[in-house]
Amino acid sequence: MSTQPGPAAAGADLARLTLDFHHTHQLLDPAAQGVQTWEVRVTAAGTPVGSLTAVRGLYWKSDNLRERMTDEQSFPALVAAQLLDEEGHFTGEFEEFIESASSVLVVDGLHMEEAFADSVVVAVVVAAVIDRLTDNYFAVVLPAEDAYTDAGSVLLAEAGVLLSAREFSDELQIIDTALAAPGEAAQRVRMRLRSLARRGGAAAWDEDDEADGWDEDGEEDEELTARTAAVLRVALEELSEQAWQDVAALGDAPLRRGQGRVLGSLPPITFRQDQQWRRQMARCFDDLADDLAKTHTVRPLCTGEEMALHLGIDRAKSLTRNRPRLVAETVEGLAEDRGDFDWDWCSDVLFEDHDVLMLFDASLDGIEDSGNDINQALGLANLAAADWFEPFRPDEARDPDRGFRHP
Repeated sequence: MSTQPGPAAAGADLARLTLDFHHTHQLLDPAAQGVQTWEVRVTAAGTPVGSLTAVRGLYWKSDNLRERMTDEQSFPALVAAQLLDEEGHFTGEFEEFIESASSVLVVDGLHMEEAFADSVVVAVVVAAVIDRLTDNYFAVVLPAEDAYTDAGSVLLAEAGVLLSAREFSDELQIIDTALAAPGEAAQRVRMRLRSLARRGGAAAWDEDDEADGWDEDGEEDEELTARTAAVLRVALEELSEQAWQDVAALGDAPLRRGQGRVLGSLPPITFRQDQQWRRQMARCFDDLADDLAKTHTVRPLCTGEEMALHLGIDRAKSLTRNRPRLVAETVEGLAEDRGDFDWDWCSDVLFEDHDVLMLFDASLDGIEDSGNDINQALGLANLAAADWFEPFRPDEARDPDRGFRHP
């Protein structure tokens, strides 16, 4: 069985996929305590495109979890027979296999419309189900590779491999939610799905194409969608306001990590810079916001602007998660695009490199020094705080007479 993720069919609106979790619980039914059955419906722009079943077996709430899961029949019954003994206790083999589990989540019964029958799509769906229905003490059970031939089981098996499941038997593979690897794998498949969504789901997936956002001629596409540019501009403007407040409050005084609203979030090598340096840093947010206002694009021209853009993207991501009303007001009247608010993509393509982020790594203390061995080996430049506002390319330097937003 191949685990190579294939592209969703052309026309599949991946950017508008939604999950609807349905579970009916009878309060006084003892059978409802130990096992919960969730029907998860997958829709795209409101149209049903798939579904799956997730059965939660709660060991600590069950009189005999094996009997109770066996009563569910089909795949949950097979899981119960392999993981639990006749008295309803986890088998020694299972307890040795898993880090720390008190419950199981059995995922099966997958049905997906052909346009969405894609292992990457299914892996992200399964990852979302795991996030919603488990904690760090669950074993998530999926069909194993090469054991099933029906389309739904095959897709679930491929999704399990993408999510770092380990094979428990010829029929079962298990994701241990206590381990870090499945969480890291889930993040990777989400990034893959975002890439497919940006491409409309029609372009073939290339494992060697690590950079999202390349046009048909192989050139890097750095164009922001209108809604993304608008929210990023608001984020940079917010950071500018806070940075100027820090400048006024701190003057030339040294600061500590976390002090101030923006300046204290910079790398420690900046903490003893004077007020004039801090004014230049605050202006970096203004310059990037002005670029977005004028051209709807942004390109950092110095190290200070790279740092400002990293902070701006982080702030924009926070706004889309925590300030939906503000975001809605910001983008009102702007056309939607499948690439809207893809902040990981922004981090990938809006920078020439991420060298400045190494300044946050305490183990690389001194890397900003041009005499540092690592600095010389990697050919790093303009990382020393005094060099943050030197333009990368002299012919692209900003107008030195543009002044400051505040006197």
